[in-house]
Amino acid sequence: MLLKIGAVYEHIKTGKHYKLIALAKDSHDLSERVVYEALYENSVSKYWVRSKEEFVGEAVSNDGSFHPRFCLIED
Repeated sequence: MLLKIGAVYEHIKTGKHYKLIALAKDSHDLSERVVYEALYENSVSKYWVRSKEEFVGEAVSNDGSFHPRFCLIED
């Protein structure tokens, strides 16, 4: 999956939307990280970080089937 800075992605499980802010490197092991912003009110955090592998990987949807964890909905 090609990731686009500034694009909006939907989380498969929650249906919530996130804006991709940046691609970064972890200072410990130089692994790739994705920095993204919640586009909804979230009292825990507005910004999130997860490994690129996990961001583009698959997740189990509510019906038990596997789908990409995030899907592009707006460039």
